[in-house]
Amino acid sequence: MSIDRALVDAALAALADPNTGRPYTTAKGVRNVAIDGETVDVEIVLGYPAKSQYEAIRAQVAAALAAVPGVQASRVTVRHEVTAHTVQRGVKLLPNVKNIVAVASGKGGVGKSTTAVNLALALAAEGASVGVLDADIYGPSLPMMLGIEGRPESPDGQSMNPLEGHGVQANSIGFLVDQDNPMVWRGPMATSALEQLLRQTNWRELDYLVVDMPPGTGDIQLTLSQRVPVTGAVIVTTPQDIALLDAKKGLKMFEKVGIPILGIVENMAVHVCTNCGHAEHIFGAGGGERMGKEYGVEVLGSLPLDISIRQQADSGAPTVVAAPDSPVAQTYKAIARRVAIQIAERSRDMSSKFPTIVVQNT
Repeated sequence: MSIDRALVDAALAALADPNTGRPYTTAKGVRNVAIDGETVDVEIVLGYPAKSQYEAIRAQVAAALAAVPGVQASRVTVRHEVTAHTVQRGVKLLPNVKNIVAVASGKGGVGKSTTAVNLALALAAEGASVGVLDADIYGPSLPMMLGIEGRPESPDGQSMNPLEGHGVQANSIGFLVDQDNPMVWRGPMATSALEQLLRQTNWRELDYLVVDMPPGTGDIQLTLSQRVPVTGAVIVTTPQDIALLDAKKGLKMFEKVGIPILGIVENMAVHVCTNCGHAEHIFGAGGGERMGKEYGVEVLGSLPLDISIRQQADSGAPTVVAAPDSPVAQTYKAIARRVAIQIAERSRDMSSKFPTIVVQNT
């Protein structure tokens, strides 16, 4: 019995991506369909990294094909393909960096850096090529969190190669100065140093560069938002009303410079006692959800106030690598997928499709 190609196409068109709820065909995610006797070959291409989801998607597609008359077997390949997406107007993309994600907060002490590092590691665990830039000139924490020591090497005296920790490329002012030395710099000096870190680092073919922004909404943050080609921003807050007040200011700052908000991460949402299991909302409850509804922004996920998150970050092996199968690590990975999906659904950058025209006198 021959296989009807129209029935195969119809079966594939009816399948929806479990992570987005939309048909694979709407994003040109079904490719290279071929019929070989009683076997169907098909490739599913996701616009975001989701390595942990591949097997479930493969099983979903295989089950749909098995229901088509005449199909006795199928070969389903699942992979992802990350492309560059648009940034704010008038700012060019960085070489070898497809998308930049700014992780920001209106105030310090809400776990922004821990979230940024675990987000970067979660994107890498899902199969992406990832870098992380520590943009907090005055309080760099990336070297400790990734357990990296040493200084970046310079191949030409003008640029520097990123260091690497847990499979993630990284750079920070913390690699270039002594740990105990305070950065007694005014705003313009700090901004200039950060731009040099960003643009003079030889990033190697990154799908995502996660930038751990300094806390607040002052001159440095505004200047960076205007000069750095940011694909989207993630706002980190706790449920506490005071933290939400400042987080809203950070959100509005990005809106003013034309940077889309990818979502909100609610940190320290609940504390569960390790002795008795009692759950308590120390910083309040539902603050992130209320903020999301107020501004029409997705809440990407909520993380607990858990001593292991702090211990693992301090030890140089954050939760995603220290306890990859733990519920907290799974939450970070789910947040990472939501961030990547939000980016994938935005307009693609088309500037690389057009040649650079140079006018010369002849």
